Amino acid sequence: MTIAAPDAPRRQHRPARRVHPAWWVAAVSFTALVGAAAFRATPSVFIEPLHREFGWSHGTISAAIAVNILLYGLFSPFASALQERYGIRRVVAGALALIAAGSGVTVFMTASWQLVLCWGLIVGVGTGSMAMAFVATITNRWFIARRGLVSGILTAGSAAGQLVFLPLVGLLVEGPGWRAATVLVSLTALAMVPLVLLVVRDRPEDAGLRPYGAGPDYVTPAPPRSGAVRRTLRSLWEASGSRAFWLLAGTFAICGASTNGLVGAHFVPAAHDHGMPLTAAASLLAVIGFVDLVGTIFSGWLTDRFDPRRLLAVYYALRGLSLLALPTLFAGDVRPPMLFFIVFYGLDWVATVPPTIALCREHFGEDGAVVFGWVLASHQLGAALIAWAAGFVRDVTGDYDPAWFTAGALCALAAVMSLAVRRPAAPAAAAG
Repeated sequence: MTIAAPDAPRRQHRPARRVHPAWWVAAVSFTALVGAAAFRATPSVFIEPLHREFGWSHGTISAAIAVNILLYGLFSPFASALQERYGIRRVVAGALALIAAGSGVTVFMTASWQLVLCWGLIVGVGTGSMAMAFVATITNRWFIARRGLVSGILTAGSAAGQLVFLPLVGLLVEGPGWRAATVLVSLTALAMVPLVLLVVRDRPEDAGLRPYGAGPDYVTPAPPRSGAVRRTLRSLWEASGSRAFWLLAGTFAICGASTNGLVGAHFVPAAHDHGMPLTAAASLLAVIGFVDLVGTIFSGWLTDRFDPRRLLAVYYALRGLSLLALPTLFAGDVRPPMLFFIVFYGLDWVATVPPTIALCREHFGEDGAVVFGWVLASHQLGAALIAWAAGFVRDVTGDYDPAWFTAGALCALAAVMSLAVRRPAAPAAAAG
């Protein structure tokens, strides 16, 4: 008599475990964010080539970068509401097409206003539609469990996409020229469109599913009753009465000023001022992008387990210390202290996003994604201001040192502001 035989059929008919479709949506969203962010890798590498070819000042080129950064933030809350109204697939596919068009047209420009139009307006609106509010929308719709982890993964994709292209862009700029680099960026964004159309669904319910981690008592949220623009403005009006909103907006403005507004836009030309080759400086920024993948995903994991306010305070304090030390680390070649800065700073590059999304969700419930869009607008406002100001300071003083010191001091202020955010009452937290 065989004892194991009766168990064999049960093992054969046991259903195979399948990956929840929410993870496929997250994977394609990650890829699309990388493609959308590819353009945002180019401005810092293009500053010197455009200055040499057209004679435009650092301030003029930085103004175009500032317009792009500002529109990226200002359009984000409206894009989040448009995704609610017209669907993620349509809005994201259209955004990628805009990025491809705006980037591609720059190869024909001959005047600085055309730079502002292409880099600033067209690409700014396109990237704004693929901003981190898109991360909040995907996370809130498709996930109940692992929201912090998923927001960390998607945020890392957006940030890493800005940086991992830098070595290739730098090689193209020093070889065929900046026009070849911008064509590559255009084609990269365009290649993401069919992938988004094929895989991404607007809501789990569209595929007969429930969000990942939804329990038996899960109730599908009612669709928003107001129009996209009306809902966006209403969310801002209601959130503006909250102390938490202004603290989060203020800290995130400093976050933008201390990352893509300053380091993202001006690290390469600052290193070049000290004799470092463009490709070497661009490669260092790319390392920040790779390290950021680890830091931001780990930050998402921590956000699921610890007080997000305390996480933010630690992140801003450490970032401020690293920026205060940066001016002493520049040299004509890459030395160990600079490599330590790159790894240390890279772990903190956008680690602030998962805790900030979590706090928006806790305080503002179903409107959390739209409110985060407004918080992101403040992030980009801070980034735009310092992107322009740092270029102006460089023109006036001949170096970037005052900008690094200012950003470091602001990060210390952001750490204090983060601790001042109060935890929401239990009903508001449950609503998210």
